[in-house]
Amino acid sequence: MLKTRIMTAGVLLAVFLAALFYFPQRYWNMLVIVVSAIAVWEWAAISGLRGVAKWGFFAATLLLIFILWQLVQKQISPHPTWSTLKLIFLVSGGFWLLIVPLWLARKWQVDSALLLALTGWAVLLPLTFSLIYLRFFDPLLLLGVMATIWISDVAAFFVGKKFGRRKLAPSLSPGKTWEGVGGALAAVSLYGIFLSGFAGATWWVAAVAAMMIAGLGILGDLFESMMKRQRGLKDSSQLLPGHGGLLDRIDALTSSLPLAALAISLAGFY
Repeated sequence: MLKTRIMTAGVLLAVFLAALFYFPQRYWNMLVIVVSAIAVWEWAAISGLRGVAKWGFFAATLLLIFILWQLVQKQISPHPTWSTLKLIFLVSGGFWLLIVPLWLARKWQVDSALLLALTGWAVLLPLTFSLIYLRFFDPLLLLGVMATIWISDVAAFFVGKKFGRRKLAPSLSPGKTWEGVGGALAAVSLYGIFLSGFAGATWWVAAVAAMMIAGLGILGDLFESMMKRQRGLKDSSQLLPGHGGLLDRIDALTSSLPLAALAISLAGFY
């Protein structure tokens, strides 16, 4: 199982890096929308939509992405205004920082498949545009943020497997431990300090930023785990051998990338 997981991850990483650094922007955008479409389909299944309702939600979401893209693409230029994008990222920030922690703490059980499906808009649409936004200005910037999540996941897995004793959220994700979280935060803080030497940033600011991104990633992971468990699902699909579905691979990015993009845009770096 671990061998299959590593092989699949290697193929995905190779395809991702090739697209990130060699695709023209328009083809990158198309790839992001294809990935988003797959994620939307999986989210519809997690929400409990079936048949015509599932197809209707899928079509409505793609239409919404197209409409938003018409508004956003004119803002992606050397001198952007970012009004629409900032609004999208702000909505994402409110969802992840205010609603999701309360949702997880109270373990809300939402029976409406449509309401759960619409929640997917707050989860997936900001991710779509953050992937486009960050890559347009600097592929290395996007890679650096995503690598924070990958390092966090790997460190949490191995530290948790070796030293894990205290469960983080046993009813949501039995495999996660507080020791794994500690290992993840330690690993990404070192990663942030390492990057600060190349980015010209203060070392402790880079370390704190990396830990915040990792923390947000854990939040996204737990939220998707809760959605799946409430539907009696282990994986979002069987698309990726050894990993489950696409959502199982990008759940941490749904909560971290849009807020990283929001912070970067508000700080005026891009």
